[in-house]
Amino acid sequence: MKKLLKALSKVGFDSFLLLIGAMILLAYFFPMPGMIKEPVSLEEIANVGVSFIFLFYGLRLSVEKLKAGLVNWRMHIVVQLTTFLFFPLLVLAFRPLFINTEYELLWLGVFFLAALPSTVSSSVVMVSIAKGNIPAAIFNSSISSLIGVVVTPLWVGLFIASATGDFDVTQIFIKLIIQVILPVIIGISLNSRFGALAEKYKKQLKQFDQAIILTIIYTSFCKSFSEHIFEGFTALELAGLAAAMMTLFLVVFFCVGLLSTLFGFSIKDRITVLFCGSKKSLVHGTVMSKVLFPHSTITGIILLPLMLYHALQLTAASIIAQKMARRDEE
Repeated sequence: MKKLLKALSKVGFDSFLLLIGAMILLAYFFPMPGMIKEPVSLEEIANVGVSFIFLFYGLRLSVEKLKAGLVNWRMHIVVQLTTFLFFPLLVLAFRPLFINTEYELLWLGVFFLAALPSTVSSSVVMVSIAKGNIPAAIFNSSISSLIGVVVTPLWVGLFIASATGDFDVTQIFIKLIIQVILPVIIGISLNSRFGALAEKYKKQLKQFDQAIILTIIYTSFCKSFSEHIFEGFTALELAGLAAAMMTLFLVVFFCVGLLSTLFGFSIKDRITVLFCGSKKSLVHGTVMSKVLFPHSTITGIILLPLMLYHALQLTAASIIAQKMARRDEE
């Protein structure tokens, strides 16, 4: 098993991805635990966990480091515009093909991932492997997460009602403030006191984040399987979705690389733009789904493109990063 995990890690896979697969299988064969409401439901635990994830995220954000990172503003603008404008507009261009079809929910899932912020940890890791600008990667990933708290719901809110018929703007906005924005603000305000403590136990906090994410994935797929949401999709269609996600990553990666070259960025800055601008956060996507699609049986379908993209982006980015790392030797 250790040899298998080591081999998988070389191409970007890790034990967490295997656990995600295990949660989906568990939801398929044993959906009832995820549906139980009394005395305490897993869904309620996940809801509380979402708030703590964003609280701990705020604790690890240093205002001083964010201010210092503003120096290279041109690069940051390119990354953020790619993440929150180019990505969604690219997916939005294909919407007319899916309106009033059986694949409209899948399109909404792809658009949801396109509107998400960049990853934090894996972007920094890939930039580090490829020998890019690590401080800039940390800044971009952090600021992207903050922007995503507001921008992602605004983008997705434009299409939830038409695709699902279930979108209460007031309720979603209140829940967003309580579960996401307020915990982040509280966390940032407490950074000076408890930031060092959060950094000290960041490994344990990451494990907490992953536990909540796995709980959300399990409960979401329990609902979807119980309502037979996936029965209309064949293995060939799911393979086609995976191919589409790989294509989406490569198209964005190529366009971002071209743009960073046109701006005349240094090789280290180009590497940072490439990896921060083309990746999407499974963490934010999973926890945001709890806010944007509350008590919905379609959450499993909404998360499916994101989980495929997450696995594929790790694989492709890992291979590319390792190739870039060998550029000095070559």
